[in-house]
Amino acid sequence: MTTNHESRSQSDRPSATPADSSLNPSGTPEASRITLRSPAELADALPYMLGFHPTDSLVMVAVHGEGGRFGGRLRVGIPSTPAEWEDTARQVAECLVRGSERRGGKPDGIVVFLCQDPRAGESGQRVMTRLRPLAQRVRLACGALDVPVLEALCLSGGRYWSYTCDDSGCCPAEGNPLAPPGTSVMAAAATFAGLQVRGSLKEIESRLAPLVGAGAAEQEEALDRAAVALVPKILDGATRQEVGAETIALAKTLMRRLTLAPPVEGGPRADDWDDALLGHDEAAAVILGLQDREIRDIAAEWMEGDEAAPALRLWRALARRCVGAYGEHAAAPLTLAGWVCWSGGDEPTARIALGLALRADSEYRFAQLLHHACNEGIDPEGLRQCLREERRRREPRRKRSAATTRPPGRRDGKRRPARRPEGSDQ
Repeated sequence: MTTNHESRSQSDRPSATPADSSLNPSGTPEASRITLRSPAELADALPYMLGFHPTDSLVMVAVHGEGGRFGGRLRVGIPSTPAEWEDTARQVAECLVRGSERRGGKPDGIVVFLCQDPRAGESGQRVMTRLRPLAQRVRLACGALDVPVLEALCLSGGRYWSYTCDDSGCCPAEGNPLAPPGTSVMAAAATFAGLQVRGSLKEIESRLAPLVGAGAAEQEEALDRAAVALVPKILDGATRQEVGAETIALAKTLMRRLTLAPPVEGGPRADDWDDALLGHDEAAAVILGLQDREIRDIAAEWMEGDEAAPALRLWRALARRCVGAYGEHAAAPLTLAGWVCWSGGDEPTARIALGLALRADSEYRFAQLLHHACNEGIDPEGLRQCLREERRRREPRRKRSAATTRPPGRRDGKRRPARRPEGSDQ
């Protein structure tokens, strides 16, 4: 890739995996290569490389070889404080370059994207000017590692600007318009390859964000009640296994409810639909139960087949219910949501969910492991096999336990009604 705006690079799968590969719908390396010849085509390709439209993001893409093959990608939020820009630039440059070296080769160059919507009363051109010092710091940080920045673009307000070109003939001060979504060569090739853009980063994150308003207050009160209710249960002799069994049973009940009531449409309206199907007390009980590692691991088994879709809907809904003082509790449902997405092949959404889980609790080990594995391009099938095997081992134990349990009733042979456990469905 060169910087004369006739650069060539091959776009790989928009899975944000670090491994180098071409956009390849047929599975053979030479089957489909997409050549990007201008900043406009680079800007249009960005959502397909990531799987979503980045918002408020610094994105860096490694470039390898004479043909300019795209390799590893990195996305971070743009720090709101300019004082943080120098450290951020140094860290992201080192992360991308060192990561590429670990996986086989130092990049021959890097393409940088700064994506941010204009603030109230601000123009896209003003955003470009405001972020120019950040772009310069990134270029210097990459240069210090002997990796040149081949192109640095700012995307804002439906237009793009190049920080590496001073020619007003091709890069006017007012910027160039981005191609309308779905109208470019890149969009056509991605559609042919079966690739998709899953909305914007902001839209995906909003589906996992905590509730606000009166609903949030009611949910926090329910979480308080559920937390208090756990104490007498334990004092009355309830074991960890019993509490866990209640959590799993309730979660399965909620999944069946979601399965029987599919939303009419997707997106935020589907989330509103799911939220209406879950009671505050039900959600609180499952959220607290999932804080137990063993129970969470059992829930992680619902990652494929007919269980995957309702499980993902449930984990998203529970993540939205982790409000107020219970924000850290979102790490469990967010991690489970990320795992279901990754297991089902939706790596971009998985990374976002796992990133939010780590934002809720940076020490949450399960999220750390999944996030690292997803970013390293590891096949999730290994973990799926482990979970399937654990499920098979547990099923015989459960059946043996049920077979040796005395049926409810009197010892004198006269039957009496079985006592219904608290919290179970009628």
